[in-house]
Amino acid sequence: MTETLLLVILIVILILLRQNLVVVLGVAAFYVYRVFGEEPLRFVILDAWHALNKDILLSIPLFLLAGQIMTRGSMAERLVRLVRAASAPIPGGLAVATVLSCALFAAISGSSTVTLLAVGGIMYPALLKAGYSKAFSLGALCAAGTLGIVVPPSIPLILYGVMTHTSITDLFIAGILPALVLTALMSAYALWFNRNIPAGRLDLHELWEALKQGVWSLFMPILILGGIYSGHFTATESAAVAVVYAFAVELFIHRELKPAHTHEVIADTTRLLGSLFPVLMFAVSLNTFLTYEQAPMAATAWFAEHVANQQGFLLGVNLFLLLVGAIMDIGSAILVLAPTLNPIAQGLGMDPVHFGIVMIVNLEIGYLTPPFGLNLIIAMGAFKVTFMEACKSVVPFLLLMLIGLLLVSFLPVLSLLLLG
Repeated sequence: MTETLLLVILIVILILLRQNLVVVLGVAAFYVYRVFGEEPLRFVILDAWHALNKDILLSIPLFLLAGQIMTRGSMAERLVRLVRAASAPIPGGLAVATVLSCALFAAISGSSTVTLLAVGGIMYPALLKAGYSKAFSLGALCAAGTLGIVVPPSIPLILYGVMTHTSITDLFIAGILPALVLTALMSAYALWFNRNIPAGRLDLHELWEALKQGVWSLFMPILILGGIYSGHFTATESAAVAVVYAFAVELFIHRELKPAHTHEVIADTTRLLGSLFPVLMFAVSLNTFLTYEQAPMAATAWFAEHVANQQGFLLGVNLFLLLVGAIMDIGSAILVLAPTLNPIAQGLGMDPVHFGIVMIVNLEIGYLTPPFGLNLIIAMGAFKVTFMEACKSVVPFLLLMLIGLLLVSFLPVLSLLLLG
């Protein structure tokens, strides 16, 4: 008991000193190996090496690289032009175009923050110019930008699969319908809220030109998801295909990305990996020790004794993850919590793929909740608004996402239907 209390105090002190998560996890790993397991400290490094020695982890840098290439190029701009031209004759069509543009670009980049910046930079001034309220425009972009973590290819889904030994391909496929549900909820609200804004006219020439310029961008998610769904690609292979395709399109067809920019794109990707992989290394090392000590099994037994059914567990874990999402970034939350919560869910009879989607949608909402909602913070800098303005703007969309969370949680068919 004394050793556990000392560990908790040590972690709290490190957090109060604002230490990076990799320091906190590293210290915790060395402490539990030495104090609780009485193992040589070299085992921490050995387990960390085994954590990174997985082929599936190659998909993370490759998807990140593909996203960086497309952000530097013109894929976002071309997608937005196509969606705007198609939705022009609908009252409030530009609002729907904003949500759909975010969803489509999220399916290309796999990143919420990249989606918010890439699409927001184009759509935010366009929405204000067309007469849409500042609060709605800001909230729509912040909320629709979060679709990047549930729309495949998604880095958080990959992390969950790695930490829980769940099929990445199954998780990608399972995320499609929940993403469509969330997109439909936001689009319906956008139509209703902006129903009094006059419709534009359908310009067939503009639609044709936008389609010609955007067809290569539109084909990207079809290529990735079609390859995975048909069984022709694994998640790692689809990531490699995404990089090759993005380079080919941006360098030789769109010609927006110059060969001289390649170094910058790779450097930006490397910096992102430098903040992710050390955390992953120590998180998996710590998880290996806890599994060896049968900590997940003990937690499962406790929940089985105190929680009567799946519904009670889902309500409790949803509330817990909503709180975690408000104070912890999604990657860290998955690395720390997924290995513990997944065995409990399976012990109560839940499908691990379904629980993975529930967990990701929960943490997705954390992007919009203060005090540390990442999309709120990014919106402050990108759109020159106060933190309070950003928080107020997302309230209606938070309610929509909570409805979506309940549907995903208590209707497993949404996650599992495409898996048969």
